[in-house]
Amino acid sequence: QVQLTESGGGLVQPGGSLRLSCAASGSFFRYYLMGWYCQAPGKQRELVARITSSGTTNYADSVKGRFTISRDNAKNTVYLQMNSLKPEDTAVYLCMATWNKEFWGQGTQVTVSS
Repeated sequence: QVQLTESGGGLVQPGGSLRLSCAASGSFFRYYLMGWYCQAPGKQRELVARITSSGTTNYADSVKGRFTISRDNAKNTVYLQMNSLKPEDTAVYLCMATWNKEFWGQGTQVTVSS
């Protein structure tokens, strides 16, 4: 079982920045495929960014050039640096780990509004 705890969400003005963190349990974090997903009200959950155990990343087209996913294996933590935020980025952001199966965190709310 892998437990995931997200933090760092909040209310930010358009153009602002946030950094989300996801702390994971387990001794094999360095092998996990980690991802950030978002879910807005009435919409399906969507991939935002993923990072493999070797550090390869991929992003949704809507966030390329604005968001950066990274991981610190020593801290069992994955991050999502979110810059140039837009109102349409408003959603619950969830952390996912893949280690034989998928594990999900509870999510953290990001609201972009003036």
